Amino acid sequence: MKSHDVVRRETIRLCLSAIHNEEVARRAPLDDAALLAVLGKQAKMRRESIEAFRKGGRAELVAKETAELAVIEGYLPAQLGEPLIRAAVERVIAETGASGPSDQGKVMQKAMAELRGKADGKLVAEIVKSVLGGGGLSPTEPHGPTRTEQAKPAK
Repeated sequence: MKSHDVVRRETIRLCLSAIHNEEVARRAPLDDAALLAVLGKQAKMRRESIEAFRKGGRAELVAKETAELAVIEGYLPAQLGEPLIRAAVERVIAETGASGPSDQGKVMQKAMAELRGKADGKLVAEIVKSVLGGGGLSPTEPHGPTRTEQAKPAK
């Protein structure tokens, strides 16, 4: 407050408010893991906002959200890089005996238990998908029955 850093002050106030709201919801003080989870959610919200504002051509709001994200990330543990995440995912795959895309949920559960707070879940999911070889549906594949197919009466 004395340095008149408005962005830092307002961001910290927003985070403290989110922490307080979570404590009220749980009816108990938060432990360290829960505090990191709240801050992680706040950081994720900023990242999503930055992406949306960037698509909308709102440079001033991108700059504001980026500054807030930098403040929040200062209170979070350092994030692991892709090579370290890939190594952890490969180790988890070896431990679980996963062999294909159908085992992605099992691998993600164990990997996120180990990497929570240290790595972005979206990045972990992408790495798991690439290592297991799951490309998902291609754009030319149908995504299920169309609305007209669902409305047709059975013969």
